[in-house]
Formats: sequence, structure tokens, C-alpha cells
Amino acid sequence: MGKTEEENIVARPSLFWLLTEGGRAITELGMSIPYRKFFARKDQGDGHPVMTLPGFMASESSTSPIRNYIDQLGYTPYTWNLGRNTAKVKFLKLLVHRIEEIYEIHEEPVSLIGWSLGGVFARQIAKAKPGMVRQVITMGSPFRGIHQPNNVAWVYNLVSGGKRIKDLDPILFENIPLPAPVPTTAIFTKEDGIVPWELCMEEEETEIHQNIQVRGSHLGLGVNPTVFDIIADRLLYSEEDWEHFRPRNIVKDLLFYPSL
Repeated sequence: MGKTEEENIVARPSLFWLLTEGGRAITELGMSIPYRKFFARKDQGDGHPVMTLPGFMASESSTSPIRNYIDQLGYTPYTWNLGRNTAKVKFLKLLVHRIEEIYEIHEEPVSLIGWSLGGVFARQIAKAKPGMVRQVITMGSPFRGIHQPNNVAWVYNLVSGGKRIKDLDPILFENIPLPAPVPTTAIFTKEDGIVPWELCMEEEETEIHQNIQVRGSHLGLGVNPTVFDIIADRLLYSEEDWEHFRPRNIVKDLLFYPSL
């Protein structure tokens, strides 16, 4: 007998991880500054376009450290150009148009990096325009259970007038858990205090889908040095030569990549 919907619900993150989110994120920010200055790879990129998508209720400024890092690596960074992410379904159509514009400028596919809800949007863009998307990188994105309990549901209820997420567009939200037909790296942390980490993973890893666990907070994913390391490695690959991420040495594997 299959599990009921209630039995499949994943518990919300613990209060401890939620209350320590801010402090842990500040620590990760502090660690990222010397990393970017002294240890990060520089000018390795081929210049291809990379668009960042912020998390729920976050603005484009939240992803500026990632864009600065992408620029340092030698790629061409783009914002999503929609301001604060208020979870409007109409954003999807606007984002598809945004990708079409960037693709026309560069005449090559765009890599997408989405943080939290931004990653959910990134995967949907890739499903709509797979020929224009080079790869997707998600960071703490709950695409497998966006309607389930988490620690920011009350904020969404406030801005949506009390509507439940799963009631807005049933067809869309049935599609969200399905994998995108492009190389996808799902980054998650078991210390996430905002969304359940179990919902931030592809249900099945394939030749073009990989889950990677890192250590850190949800709010710090955009400045986490380990995440930067993954991004730098992933952007080197195109759909033709994409392969699973592997840590470059045993020490890094043991310290920073628990799932690998």
C-alpha cells in the first residue's frame, strides 16, 4: 500500500537551525571574503552567460556576491531583472522572455543559478526552454515539496492573501518536482533552518542530475565557499561534456562534502 499524502509530509526544520540561521550566515560571509581573494579560481571561464535568481522575498542584491564571483571567474553574469522575488507565477513567463533575450545576445545557452525559490523558477525555465539553458544549479531549493511545511510559509501566506501555494496552479505544481531535461546540480544542507533539506534533492540521480550536500545555513548558501567551489567547477562544463562533481582531494571530500 502506498503512503498517504500526510505520511509523505516531511517535518519542518528544527527551531535550533532556524534561530541560528543569521549567525551562521554571517560566519559563512566572513569565510567567503578571504576565499574569493586568495583561494578562488580566476579567469578560467569561457565568457558564457550566467543568470542568478534570488530566493523568496529576496532581491537581486542578495545574489550580488555570486555574480561578482562569476565575473571574477570569467563568465558574463546577469540578474533576473524582476526585483524582489514575491513568488508570482507570472514571473515564469517573464523569465522565459529574459532567457530568450540573453540567448539572442550571446547566441549560446545560459547557465542558471537559483537560490531557494529562485532554483524552483530556474528548473521550470529549463523545462520551457531546454535548448537555451546550458545547465541549472539550485541552492536549497524545495522543488520536491514546495507546498509542504517550512519556516517561511507564513510570509508567503501574507503576500498571497492567504492562498495556499498548491492551490494557485495545480498543473504547474504537479510539474515542479519533475527533473529538468538539462544538466542539474542540486545543492542542499542538512543544517537548513528554512526549508526541509529532503525536499531540495532530485528524487533520482542520473547521468545529468546530481545532489550535493554541503555544510552551512540556508541564508548563507549564496556566500558559502564550498558552494562557490561547486559553482566554479560546474560552470566549466557544457551539456556535451557534463559529468558529476567530484572533490579535488580527499581532505575536501571529508570536510566539506558529506554526501560524496
